[in-house]
Amino acid sequence: MIDTRKLRMLAELERRGTIAAAAEELHLTASGVSMQLAALERELGIALTERAGRRVVLTPAGALLAQHGHDILDRLSLAELDLDALRRGSVGRYSIAAFPSAARTFVADTWRQIVDDGLGLELRLITHEPEDALEALRAGRADLAVIHSYSNVARDLPNGVDAQVLATEPVRLACRLDDPAYDGAPDAELGDFSEHPWVGASSGLSCAEMAERACGLAGYRPRVVAESSDFAVQLELVAAGAGVALVPDLTIDKVPAGVALRPLVATVERTFFVAVRRASAADAGLRTLTARLRDNAIRRVASPRPA
Repeated sequence: MIDTRKLRMLAELERRGTIAAAAEELHLTASGVSMQLAALERELGIALTERAGRRVVLTPAGALLAQHGHDILDRLSLAELDLDALRRGSVGRYSIAAFPSAARTFVADTWRQIVDDGLGLELRLITHEPEDALEALRAGRADLAVIHSYSNVARDLPNGVDAQVLATEPVRLACRLDDPAYDGAPDAELGDFSEHPWVGASSGLSCAEMAERACGLAGYRPRVVAESSDFAVQLELVAAGAGVALVPDLTIDKVPAGVALRPLVATVERTFFVAVRRASAADAGLRTLTARLRDNAIRRVASPRPA
């Protein structure tokens, strides 16, 4: 194994031309550099320098090794820069699993910031509902999962996974403006819609369980006539008169004509989280991503929503 410290002395001799100049650059004595170069020759078993009058010059072997030295030292400098960037969380490759409405909004906002700011974070995104996102995280197919839970539906985390809160948003009732149960009051009492047909999320999703529990608290089980995990579809079906629906704020891009979005008297909220494997929690890049996701999620939730 070549001693990189001695290799640097050889490279500096090639660059500076004299042992004295190389020693000055390295903050060493000329005799010290000479002794280290002689030791390097003994270790390698090959002559690296020779006398040319009063000067010491490199042999062809020394010149070749010095060039390798320049290349190696340049790579070491780059490695040190990359290591510093890793410590600051400004470089790295990360896979994100996020539910669709987060991916479309504050995850996309975060990606745009990273590109615009010139950070060296390389991202890969896959959209998953929270259950599948957590499984991808647990199995190592994702480094970070953006998930959600409802205030009336607890979510369990896999062993070895920790989560941090990003932001919280309200869930509102979507109904037609000409619905007989819509009396113009700003807030909706779910008990007034017990006889209505409902548009809900696909069975098995936490969104469907959220609606069922919210209606259950009002004393009935919703009669679901249409299912879709796409809330834009749900809103269009509400506008078409298919039924009413419970819709989280962030999923709403536009409100179809004739549809009202009403806060609930018995409030239901959806909270966003970033989940990471506990063993990776100290990773600086993940901390950078988490901080930016939190800022953008808070900004999105605080921004005016369609009425």
